[in-house]
Amino acid sequence: MVAILRGEAKPFQRSASAAFSTQLTALSTTLMDFTPITTFFDTYTWAATLTGLALLALACWLIDYLFQRWLIRGVAHVAERTSTLWDDALIEQKVFARLAHLVPAAFAQLTLPLIPHLDPALVTVGRNVATAYMVLTAALACSGALSAVHVMHNSGDTNASLRPIKGYLQLAKLAVFLVSAVLIVSILIERSPLLLLSGLGAMTAVLLLVFKDTLLSLVASVQIASNDIVRVGDWIEMPDLKADGDVIDIALHTVKVQNWDKTITTIPTQRLITDSFRNWRGMSEGGARRVKRSLLIDQSSIRFLEPADVERLLGLDLLKPYLERKLEELKQYNADRNAHDERWPNGRRLTNIGTYRAYAQAYIENHPDIHPQRTRLVRTLDPAPSGIPIEIYCFTRTIVWLEHERVRGDLFDHLMTILPLFDLRLYQNAAGHDLREWSGKGVTETLNPG
Repeated sequence: MVAILRGEAKPFQRSASAAFSTQLTALSTTLMDFTPITTFFDTYTWAATLTGLALLALACWLIDYLFQRWLIRGVAHVAERTSTLWDDALIEQKVFARLAHLVPAAFAQLTLPLIPHLDPALVTVGRNVATAYMVLTAALACSGALSAVHVMHNSGDTNASLRPIKGYLQLAKLAVFLVSAVLIVSILIERSPLLLLSGLGAMTAVLLLVFKDTLLSLVASVQIASNDIVRVGDWIEMPDLKADGDVIDIALHTVKVQNWDKTITTIPTQRLITDSFRNWRGMSEGGARRVKRSLLIDQSSIRFLEPADVERLLGLDLLKPYLERKLEELKQYNADRNAHDERWPNGRRLTNIGTYRAYAQAYIENHPDIHPQRTRLVRTLDPAPSGIPIEIYCFTRTIVWLEHERVRGDLFDHLMTILPLFDLRLYQNAAGHDLREWSGKGVTETLNPG
């Protein structure tokens, strides 16, 4: 019985397996049957065309993504590990990244005729646009290569400032873009570049006459952009045109400046190239703002310091290290030359103006709002009819106008107020109050009190 059952089970298993295989074959045949899809695309040809364009765009994006993300990053990673500078300069100027855009453009130019039911005229236009894009990309890559040459020239030559090549490179860039522009136009209109150049020669005089201002503004805009002369947000100062404020707009023909009183000054774009102006961007990016102001000292108040004056000034903590060092220096100097007190013209002595300069120098060096990494200088300028100028030259830590003015005001308030401690006087012209006092005392008595 068992043998019989086993014998009957084998035909049953074989029949079940055959039935399953038949069903699987039928299912795969149904799934692989593209007849409905092809019928749909044959009926609606526009759908086939749009699908082909979408797939082409997706393929171009995917190729560009792979090249930019993997190939270019790999090249940049290799360039970082090399000791040469040219590859780093090419990476920095995005030469390889721009060349990578040629691959998807070439793919689109070659595969565009394969899109079904696409009008031949559109195929021609699309291929021309792709070719023109390739020419433009090659021109941009060439421009980046020329910029890399400039970077390598400046980094590799210590005397690059004496032999600048920027002008020659800009001329080369201009030639590259002019040639590429002619090629792009000739590709788009499907005409020979020589024919295009011959036609432009006859129109040059008319174009220069009619579009003179536009061409000048265009050239100025290109120079402003390429040389990074002005950006939106820069604080510029142009006294000739009454402009002093922030740049709020840069257009082809005009540049708008919002002055500090909220008025708007409109400057022709070409004036930023032909005229001189001051751009405060460097101050804003540097994080410090300059203080440059002088105190006019009355020359008649300058004298030598007496021992009592020295003892009094030693009480100033900022001045004490300077005085102790200076007194020791002068003592040694005078002893070497046998210059005693009664022979003081033969030796050296402290002066009130020199000691005041030392105090002012120590004061700005220890001021918390003065930038320690910038120049801090107190110097005496040439004497003038208005007195002897003592110039304070330093930089505040802030670039905010209100804070800068506060720090500068506090600094000079202190330096002016402490002048009498050194028996120094500020110079100023005689005012009405002085004249009234002189008239009451008598001019002769005032000028000659002895």
